[in-house]
Amino acid sequence: MKKYDTSSKVEEIFLQKSGYKAIYPPTEKIKSIVVENFPALGKFTALRFIEWVQKNPGGVISLPTGKTPEHFIKWTEYYLKNWEYADVQKELKEYGINTSIYPDMKSLYFVQIDEFYPIYPTQQNSFYYYIQKFYIKLFGLDPKKALLIDTSTLGIPSGYKLEQIFPDYKVDLSLRYRQPKSYLETLQKEAITTVDQFCTKYEEKIRKLGGIGFFLGGIGPDGHIGFNVSGSDFYSTTRLMPINYETAAAAATDLGGIEISRNRLVITIGLSTITYRRDAVQIIIAAGEAKAKIVAKSIETPKTIKYPATVLQDSPYARFYLTQGAASHLIERLYFDLVKKEKVSEEEEKRHLINYAINHNKRIEDVTRKELEADRFNLEVMKKRKRSAEDIKKYVKSSILSNIDKGLLHLKNETILHTAPHHDDIILGYLPYIIKLVREPSNKNYFTYLTSGFTSVTNKYMLELSENLKNFINTEEFLNLLKEGYFDPSNIDARNNDIYNFLDGLAANMLHPKKKALAKRLLRILIEVLEDTDIENLKNRLDELISYFKTQYPGKKDLEFIQRIKGMVREFEAELVWGYFGFHVSSVIHKRLGFYTGDIFTENPEFERDVVPILDTLKEINPTVVTVAFDPEGSGPDTHYKVLQAITEALKEYVKQTGNSNIRIWGYRNVWYKFHPAEANMYIPVSLNSMALLNYIFLNCFGSQKEASFPSYEHDGPFSELAQRRLVEQYEQLKICLGEEFFYKNYHPQIRATRGFVYLKEMTLDEFYKHSYELKKLMTASKKK
Repeated sequence: MKKYDTSSKVEEIFLQKSGYKAIYPPTEKIKSIVVENFPALGKFTALRFIEWVQKNPGGVISLPTGKTPEHFIKWTEYYLKNWEYADVQKELKEYGINTSIYPDMKSLYFVQIDEFYPIYPTQQNSFYYYIQKFYIKLFGLDPKKALLIDTSTLGIPSGYKLEQIFPDYKVDLSLRYRQPKSYLETLQKEAITTVDQFCTKYEEKIRKLGGIGFFLGGIGPDGHIGFNVSGSDFYSTTRLMPINYETAAAAATDLGGIEISRNRLVITIGLSTITYRRDAVQIIIAAGEAKAKIVAKSIETPKTIKYPATVLQDSPYARFYLTQGAASHLIERLYFDLVKKEKVSEEEEKRHLINYAINHNKRIEDVTRKELEADRFNLEVMKKRKRSAEDIKKYVKSSILSNIDKGLLHLKNETILHTAPHHDDIILGYLPYIIKLVREPSNKNYFTYLTSGFTSVTNKYMLELSENLKNFINTEEFLNLLKEGYFDPSNIDARNNDIYNFLDGLAANMLHPKKKALAKRLLRILIEVLEDTDIENLKNRLDELISYFKTQYPGKKDLEFIQRIKGMVREFEAELVWGYFGFHVSSVIHKRLGFYTGDIFTENPEFERDVVPILDTLKEINPTVVTVAFDPEGSGPDTHYKVLQAITEALKEYVKQTGNSNIRIWGYRNVWYKFHPAEANMYIPVSLNSMALLNYIFLNCFGSQKEASFPSYEHDGPFSELAQRRLVEQYEQLKICLGEEFFYKNYHPQIRATRGFVYLKEMTLDEFYKHSYELKKLMTASKKK
């Protein structure tokens, strides 16, 4: 077996630039290299890949799928296509790359890591399709040297299709061990056995190649690599297997909903497949604070099947390549960062004391000086802040109380522009505060949704709506309304009536009025999108839509006009939410920014296309407050980061044109991200009544989301339940810090009624620009090529 060259100048350079060591014993058990952000992570990984290919022609590689490798793919493609240009040659040399040797991509053997089962390889959401598009074609790999997972015909009798053998694509693995009870089960058992044999042969082919020499993968919410979920045997090989809920939730976007991914099996190479070679380079890339906890568990926890990535602790050339956000829970690096700072901010001062109080379940005032001095983080804070333990305790407690007081303030005469990347971001982020704001009639509230959100609407739900409309479209009432111009897209009163009709039915607890209101709005949408009012044409198109939603496989990118229809359904759901509080459709603004396309890798915002529409709204409304979804790193749903940058540019241009800079920004987070109490500066008390209203509104207005087709891996249920959990978690944090008697015996009835908290971060424009521009500078610096 030929030995691979694992030396790396690229790693040395990036490690030196990071300012960290590769590993911090005794807590860290795998070497890690940290970069600024997601695009920089892609650049680093691309350079390391190119370096390895140069040194190991004919080597065996295995590369990941999904959104995680977006910037790795873009940078690799860039270097391969522009190799001969002088500026590229210069840059490559700066990172230790030998520019006289062009990477021999054709010599490489490629191994597909995993695949859903059953699935057709021609489906655009299959990993087979992804590999063909982004690796074999884009990188110029030799397709004849690729081991790919195509099981679409394995064990399927001639004349049959996959879906005939496995109706609803459900596979019963108990057939491996029991006798079939029907002819269909006999066919299913044969198919499963054939796929199991394929997996055995697949593993055998990998090992005949000598094993994987360069493995690049992401990490799942449970620590999985490949589809080796939590609990996987360290000695596992390629196999067909079920997945856990966390993995199914993460895969829901790819497959068109959790209802699909929950039932789908997977084929994955095993943990021993990945670690077979001692001289293999194994790289796990992770970006964003959402990955920070599982990254820390995988790096700091002794080997355990609970966290599959810990298997790499025995591999000498295994590495984690991380963004700062993804590395933010690595304890030794956190302490290193604190020690090297000349000054410690007030936020850090609060963070470390609050962490200590929560971790030790003690009120802040009960934490002793000796305890803080024995805690290395708080001791370092005291030294750098030159403050005593008592001073810090008083300051942090006072700050918490001040933030609660801000949340109790009764605001008046405010014009608030609530912005959201997606249609449920606002309600999940801070609806309890809006309930308070709208009670004051002098406040003006506007709600603007900056993408159409069509990717969140499943074909199953659209089929339900379409068949519902079919029940109404021939009725005398609908035909008369059509003649009267009720469905004219410009008929604002009628648009409002759609909302009122639905809410009347909801109030009366009657299903029929709600179904009729949904049918009215869908017919209005079809007339606007299709630009046709002829009833026969509309009925024909409705039949076509029903056929489309029945036959399209979940997760496939829709036609543009279908995207518009789905997006406008989401818009109606948002209008229903604010109809609860008496807002007309004129207060709900839909922008449908053009960067949002439904592609796996979306475009960046452009000024005319994506900034100007926001600017127009700012000039029309002249807000005193603008709310913004406040992604800490820009590496989660990339829509959040792109909307944040578009809003930043729009605000900057607005101030330039109007001179009005007296705008406050409220940053919020929802189910995807949480503020640490030290980050936020407004704590809004939330009662059980508000939580109940949040849940009720969400489940009744967001018909496309009530079954949580695209859920968080943290909760198997609707987002409103997860939002409530967040609110309660934040209450529990403050209850520890202040003591339960502060809430139970408080003079203020609103505090006594508190069972949750919304955290917001209020900023001046300059403070907001600083955060946004620092992020943008990093992102654009990494993507300048």
